[in-house]
Amino acid sequence: MPDWRRATPEDAGPLTDLERDANLVGLADVFGDLPFPYDAVLTRWVLVLDDPDVVTEVVPGDTGLVALAAYDQESLRHLAVHPDAWGRGIARDGVDRAVAAGVTRLWVLADNHRARGLYESLGWSPTGVTQECPWEPHPIELEYALAGRPRPR
Repeated sequence: MPDWRRATPEDAGPLTDLERDANLVGLADVFGDLPFPYDAVLTRWVLVLDDPDVVTEVVPGDTGLVALAAYDQESLRHLAVHPDAWGRGIARDGVDRAVAAGVTRLWVLADNHRARGLYESLGWSPTGVTQECPWEPHPIELEYALAGRPRPR
């Protein structure tokens, strides 16, 4: 099992770096040649880390963060694993940690087939609810719920 720890405000930059690295590889077909919105994502991480209702956990590595999982009482808000660590079960462990804390829903890009496959293998399924992603080019996000658990209202 990876060694997770609670993120601190000093992790805002490394969280942004990890998200950038994972997105540039895993979501290249979704965001194409658009530049990664580094400053906006960094600002979001500063706010997330300051939110007392959100737990943000990370797996540190030798050269930066290897993984992140951020969740509140009902939603998995963010999950990322550095591409160099894909296939090691770290994302699965991050989801399991969030579920153990009571998480029952999440949002995932419709075209993020790797993430959707992971969630579906863990018993999650789409609810039929969609929304537009706030980041250009505004792809569609799908809401997923943990099978057998009602959607929180």
